Amino acid sequence: MTSKSRILFFSLVFSMIFFGLQLQGNTQTNEFKSLSPLVKQLSPSVVNISTTSVSKAGSQSFESPFGDRGDDPFDDFFKKFFGDSPQREFKRRGLGSGFIFSEDGYIITNNHVVERATDIKVILQNGDSYAAKTIGTDPKSDLALLKIEPKTKLPAVRFGNSDRLEIGDWVLAIGNPFGLGHTVTAGIISAKGRSLGLGSYDDFLQTDAAINPGNSGGPLFNFKGEVIGVNSAIIAGGQGIGFASPVNMTKNVVSQLRNGGKVVRGWIGVYVQRVTPEIAQSLDLGNESGALVADVTAGGPADKAGVKRGDIIMEVNGNKIDEMPELPKIVASYAPGTKTKLKVIRNGKEKVLNIKLEELPSQVAQNSRKSPENEVEHNLGLIVQEITPEVKRKLHIEYSSGVVITDIRGNSLASEAGLLRGDVILEINKVQIANLDNYRKAIDSVNEGQNFLFLVKRGSNTIYVAFKAEAEDDRS
Repeated sequence: MTSKSRILFFSLVFSMIFFGLQLQGNTQTNEFKSLSPLVKQLSPSVVNISTTSVSKAGSQSFESPFGDRGDDPFDDFFKKFFGDSPQREFKRRGLGSGFIFSEDGYIITNNHVVERATDIKVILQNGDSYAAKTIGTDPKSDLALLKIEPKTKLPAVRFGNSDRLEIGDWVLAIGNPFGLGHTVTAGIISAKGRSLGLGSYDDFLQTDAAINPGNSGGPLFNFKGEVIGVNSAIIAGGQGIGFASPVNMTKNVVSQLRNGGKVVRGWIGVYVQRVTPEIAQSLDLGNESGALVADVTAGGPADKAGVKRGDIIMEVNGNKIDEMPELPKIVASYAPGTKTKLKVIRNGKEKVLNIKLEELPSQVAQNSRKSPENEVEHNLGLIVQEITPEVKRKLHIEYSSGVVITDIRGNSLASEAGLLRGDVILEINKVQIANLDNYRKAIDSVNEGQNFLFLVKRGSNTIYVAFKAEAEDDRS
């Protein structure tokens, strides 16, 4: 074989090898592009949920011009001529999604999917339908655990680790949007740690995988086929913006619901607020990390451990607090009775305090309105402080009497009623508020279901703000 022939022969061999490798690569790429095998594997673990709830409404055609008042002088007149309004029952049907947690029939979904439902039906992919009972719900995380009695073992999901997710990771959503069962959408993780103002434990994953009404309660999978989130919320009118609860939080909640029917969270008994640039500068802090203690609940765990107003909480058991909302989520992840260490900054110096967590007061059976932080006060959602000369100067407040609102929790009674940061509370239910002690006593005197009447100073105006004290779970 001549040298030219050898060169031609080896060139042909190398070309064939290169073409074969390229063909193999293209085949693998094409296989990766199709999610069909993954969808076939995961779909049997996803269920559709149909609910029925009953509401009552009157059919009265005539109403008093004075509205619905117990002391209406024309009430008897209207009853005499038009009679009492008969109550009619209306059935409302709802749709949602869920997924199989265990092969013996435990189902995970959102609390808002089954809330107030009188009948719950779970439909499997093969069309089998089962009546479901609610094992437990947790409105604060918007999760619920259901149970059905299947004829055979069911295909349960596998859980992933949501803490390891990175922005840009591929995800897959399967659910029941608009009643279109087992709809599949794909996208990426768009952001982590989103707070939507729905509560103290907001920690949502944001995704551009299409999520619509009916997807609620369904699973968000990674491309390994593991559940990494529970699809929970959307922004009205938003496209490519959906939110899911991270599965690591879900596992803890569901485990407690399965074992005890309720969720118990740790509590340290502090009111905290963000460390603003102005606060960081005034306290000579290097950055805006941590949670500023605005108040300490008397007799609570933090009070017993020596936490003081003005402390900056930087760490809980080594978990750094980069932003204030992280503190309640980290504390709530520990069980009551857990002994933890708080690292705080006080007067520019670090201190480590030993603290034993207690149960969140709103869940304590013996909780009453005499508690330092009762249910009404918790749901009110206000952080206030006395008006010091420094506060007067910074907020341009003329009054020396009263308390000033320094922060308002989102989705709280106070927020919904229209109270604002910087408002000075002068009276509560006609009782003058001169300091924090007056404020605490006034709040403590209001029972669930009664009305608040706040007199506040807002700029140069004095206004009344009225609303009803109600349990957080009773609010829509």
